[in-house]
Amino acid sequence: MEYADPVSDLLDPWGAFTTRLFRESCVFHKGNYVKDLSHLGRDLNRVIIIDNSPASYIFHPDNAVPVESWFDDTSDTELLDLLPFFERLSKVDDIYELLHRNISRIKS
Repeated sequence: MEYADPVSDLLDPWGAFTTRLFRESCVFHKGNYVKDLSHLGRDLNRVIIIDNSPASYIFHPDNAVPVESWFDDTSDTELLDLLPFFERLSKVDDIYELLHRNISRIKS
């Protein structure tokens, strides 16, 4: 089982995530694991990256939803707090406008 599967299962008990990609799916680039969305063969207007490391999304920063690092803090609710935003994203045809309008609020 992937280390992030338990969190993904909690956030997506209905199986709405069509794909889960982890470190094994990344490209090793200049000493970092980078999520190269171009390898997915999907419309990037409908794909987001949720990650705590900006290096992970240097190829596609406009698709990124940055989050804080998580280290077994049982009081952490960051991803749960983002669920309404993710729901809004799921209802738009092009994620970029909504991401751009809200990214400063997400980062703060």
